[in-house]
Amino acid sequence: MALCRSLVVFAIVALMAPSISLATDFVVGDDAGWGLGIDYHLWAQGKQFFVGDNLVFQYTAGAHSVYKVTGDEFRNCTVPSNSSLGSFSENDTIKLATAGNKWYICGVNDHCARGQKLYIPVLAGGAPAPAPVGSSSWP
Repeated sequence: MALCRSLVVFAIVALMAPSISLATDFVVGDDAGWGLGIDYHLWAQGKQFFVGDNLVFQYTAGAHSVYKVTGDEFRNCTVPSNSSLGSFSENDTIKLATAGNKWYICGVNDHCARGQKLYIPVLAGGAPAPAPVGSSSWP
């Protein structure tokens, strides 16, 4: 009887597991971090960003900055006039709180014009949970 009850509990947990999603931390630029000479468009290709995920910008303080901008500011490399929108800690984590298009630029000198900018689409909902160990994707 106890074994049967344990199996039922396990089955319920296994059925609920796919609805559980885990946030992902994306280190922008991976090991290269946030800086010049990195193709952030290429870096973002093939990645899926979901509400709840985090972008982690790692860089040398004073050498770079991170600004969340609009699409027009991104295209024109315009630093927002409200400097409180920027981050300057050299290890900035930005939580992706809403779905939609997101744009980030470096506000130092001409860094944005030289390619230090990132565009990503953020999807609603969470990333699918990994399959339970021992399961198969085969129907």
